[in-house]
Amino acid sequence: MSKGIFRRGNRWQRRLVYGAMAFLMTLSLGFAMPRPASAGWLDIILPTIQVFQIRNMSDEQEIDLGRQVNQQLLGQSFRLHRDAALTAYVDQIGQSLIPHSDRPDIPYIFQIVEDEGINAFATMGGFVYVTTGLLAAAENEAEVAGVLGHEVGHIAEKHALDQMRDVAIAQGIAGAFGLSRNQMVGIAVDVALTLPNSRKDELVADDHGFVTMGEAGYDQTGMATLMEKLDSGNNPPALFSTHPNPKDRVARLEELDRNLAIPSATAGTDTAAYSARVASLR
Repeated sequence: MSKGIFRRGNRWQRRLVYGAMAFLMTLSLGFAMPRPASAGWLDIILPTIQVFQIRNMSDEQEIDLGRQVNQQLLGQSFRLHRDAALTAYVDQIGQSLIPHSDRPDIPYIFQIVEDEGINAFATMGGFVYVTTGLLAAAENEAEVAGVLGHEVGHIAEKHALDQMRDVAIAQGIAGAFGLSRNQMVGIAVDVALTLPNSRKDELVADDHGFVTMGEAGYDQTGMATLMEKLDSGNNPPALFSTHPNPKDRVARLEELDRNLAIPSATAGTDTAAYSARVASLR
């Protein structure tokens, strides 16, 4: 089996496929929604237009939306960690993954938020967040690289936009010109804070993170060891609260490591060096 199976073709092929799939899906969803007997053609087509716009916004629009969501999250829900050196270190790890990711052509911002819980998440447009609790729990840089690669995978696959589309459909929000800016931001913030990714999306992001960290030179065992370490506690961390079964996930990552790991990828295993970097968190 080749690791290329996780790439699903080159970037342009994927975008063409995603565009076609999004168009067909929105058509089917739009026309499948129940309507009163008096509904005209305009009532039927409006949801399709609105959903289509969410999933097919330009990179610039997505980045701008992500920037606004980031401002709202940091203004209302999270506080950034003030250690500039540690933030730069995490950003360095994250940026080293981007050239090997499935979507390297947008800017990424990696941020540390003050939270003792063990968690990481991403929003649209290249914004990735990792908690101080997760950095303290990790044993080495490779484990952090695996988590960041996973979150980059969510952005590469545009999972947050898919979730926004689903929320808009569920709420019945429709308009000839799509959602308003305030509606878009409100839904995106809700997705970031409360809506879990599907099992399928999480496994796709795991695959992306595994391949990306290996191509960046990181020891791919780190992805499974972090998950195994977190699963060994009595209380599952936040990272697992909305994700697939931890034991199944660990077993799957271990299988990937046995069968698809890049032999030359050995970086990021210096425990002492990593401990020195995160000493203030422990």
